[in-house]
Amino acid sequence: MKRLEGKSAVVTGAASGIGRASSILFAQHGASVVCVDRSPEVEATAAAIRNAGGRAIALIKDASMEHDVAEMMQAAVKQHGGLDVCYANAGIGGGVPVYDELTADDWMAILKVNLIGAFLAVKHAARVMIPQRRGSIICTASVAGLRSGAGGPPYSASKAGVISLVQTSANAFGGSGVRVNAICPGLIETGMTKSIFDRARARGTDNKIGQLNPLRRHGAPEEIAYAALFLASDEASYVNGQALPVDGGLSSSLPVVRPKM
Repeated sequence: MKRLEGKSAVVTGAASGIGRASSILFAQHGASVVCVDRSPEVEATAAAIRNAGGRAIALIKDASMEHDVAEMMQAAVKQHGGLDVCYANAGIGGGVPVYDELTADDWMAILKVNLIGAFLAVKHAARVMIPQRRGSIICTASVAGLRSGAGGPPYSASKAGVISLVQTSANAFGGSGVRVNAICPGLIETGMTKSIFDRARARGTDNKIGQLNPLRRHGAPEEIAYAALFLASDEASYVNGQALPVDGGLSSSLPVVRPKM
C-alpha cells in the first residue's frame, strides 16, 4: 500500500541524510516531492526519485530565508497541485563548543536555521494547508531538545524551541485540519554527525557508538524517514502537537551505570 498516494510534499535538507532518505521514501509511497536544500547535491536526490519512476523536482533554496521558504511552498502548488506534507528537516549542528567562548553570533547562526527556519516552514506551509482544511507539518527536533547531554547549548536550545513551536502551532491551527508534529532523532549517521563517526572509527571504537541507548547502536536516516512517513500519512490523523523520540530508547531513562550482561 502506498501511504502517500496522490499527495504533494516539500522536504527541506533533502540533499543528504534524513532529508534525502525521507524524500525518496515519500516518493516510493506515491508522493510528488519538492526536494529543497542549499546544496546543489539536492539535484541528485530528485534525480534518484525520477529514475525510480517517481515525481520530484529539486530547488536550491535557503530554509532560513523567508522568501525562499515561501517560494518552495508555492512550487509544490504550481508543480503538484497543492501541498499535503511539509517536512521541515533542514538543520545545522554547531559542534560542542566551550560554553564561555560562545558568542551571540554563534547562537544566531544556529537559531536562524534550526528554529527560525522551522517557524518559516510552518508559517508558509500553513498558509497553503489551512484553506485546504488538511495537511501534515513535520519538524526535525532532537533528543537534545528534550534534555541536556546530546548537543551543544545553542543546538539543544534550538531543538527545544522546535518542540515548543510544534506544540504552540498545533494549538494555533486548532480546528483547521492541519497537524504539526516533531521527530526527535537520537544519534543518526548523517553528514552532521560524520565527525563523531570518523573519530570513533579512527580509534577503533565504532562498536561503541550508540552504546548509551537500550538498543546499543546508532540509527540510520531511513529509520527517521519511516517515522516521518507515518506522521505524514493519514494513519497519523489523530497525532498532533507531539514530539516523537526515535532514539533507540535513549530518552526513556535517566543516566545509569548499566550492569554487565
